[in-house]
Amino acid sequence: MRRVGIVGAGITDCRSRWVEATYWDLFQQATRRACQDAQITTAEIDSVIYGIYNDIFEHQAIPESSLTGIIGMANKPGTRVTTGGATGFYAMRMAAMEVASGMSDVVLCIGGEKATDCYDPRSKTATPMVVDTIAKSWDPFYEYPLGATASDSYMQICLAYNDAYPNDIGDPLVRARIIEMLCHAGNRNPHAQRRLETVTAEQVMSSRWIIAPFLRLLETCMYTEGAGALIFACEERATEISRRTGVPPVWVRGIGAANESYQAGRGGSYKRLHRIDSDRIAAERAYAVAGVTAGDIGIIELHDAFVAQLMVTMGELGFVPIGQTRRLIDDGIMVDPKELADDARPEAGRLLVNPSGGLIFGGHFVGGSNMFSTWSCRREMLARQIPLGLIHGTGAINACYGGAIVLELGA
Repeated sequence: MRRVGIVGAGITDCRSRWVEATYWDLFQQATRRACQDAQITTAEIDSVIYGIYNDIFEHQAIPESSLTGIIGMANKPGTRVTTGGATGFYAMRMAAMEVASGMSDVVLCIGGEKATDCYDPRSKTATPMVVDTIAKSWDPFYEYPLGATASDSYMQICLAYNDAYPNDIGDPLVRARIIEMLCHAGNRNPHAQRRLETVTAEQVMSSRWIIAPFLRLLETCMYTEGAGALIFACEERATEISRRTGVPPVWVRGIGAANESYQAGRGGSYKRLHRIDSDRIAAERAYAVAGVTAGDIGIIELHDAFVAQLMVTMGELGFVPIGQTRRLIDDGIMVDPKELADDARPEAGRLLVNPSGGLIFGGHFVGGSNMFSTWSCRREMLARQIPLGLIHGTGAINACYGGAIVLELGA
């Protein structure tokens, strides 16, 4: 297996609605910015991996087919990945595997979404159609007809977790303080969807309920339109590109993935509803390949669809004990970005969590959200000289798909 480095990254602004841009435009913008960052042309790219979650959002079956020529990938191999919220992670995994195997030397990995191109004529908003489109991921024979939603999916886990581990994620002030920190992070991200907002813990706790007692309006991610691109390269090409740009590669040191059963229940063939085992297993596999532990990581970009889920996931990834995830706040493990200068590294034992603002304040264009996370993690590692970072992805009903990537800053 060859060593794999990330040598370029580019994203669009995250917006609730890109009125003036089609998803074609967004993918062109992201490709151009990634190539500019790496100082390469599309002629130097061998293949492309697309992360596109949902054909309905794009209003086109096989939407990747119409992107091939306009992003400079004509006559090159291209593969589309779709695994729910984990689409970006699995696309990156495939891109890294293609380089590591020797099949390609330089691979473009690009993902994006146009979620709010949907429209419901009765409400005159996009929301009902977006919710319905995502809900079609549920069991179509029983659950979908009952009105299941993405929020239900994650809150099932949080409710079951709270039954097993009371007095942890149920404290609304702890969750609200995490949201306040994510807001501070989003304020520092020039591409964040909510970069101009100020949200306090008090506002979080007074916002309306979506699903009591773990999900208020200000505790959830957003509908987002945007695109993100990364350029993966083998060691020889990564070193060459690094000399060209003067920017060290960020190496892919370890990748782990795991998919749980869809059906909840007891036993090996079922999903434990009170845990996110796919997150735990994926992280353990990534750490083992990389030869590191959670304690070695200085920065994490975590897929935070909902803040209560963020807390559970931080436990599964090994940063806090399961059942004691409130220690993120109580013990000061999670660093408030307001405390750090732009080039400062967190103290030992403390973590920079979602400096992008996460999905909640940064944005969640599903097919490329994990590329957005990787863009941010790489940016912060370079600016702050943080040796090791972690990218996390999750997706599908009940967070069945989990993934983790350990990144290492090059010399």
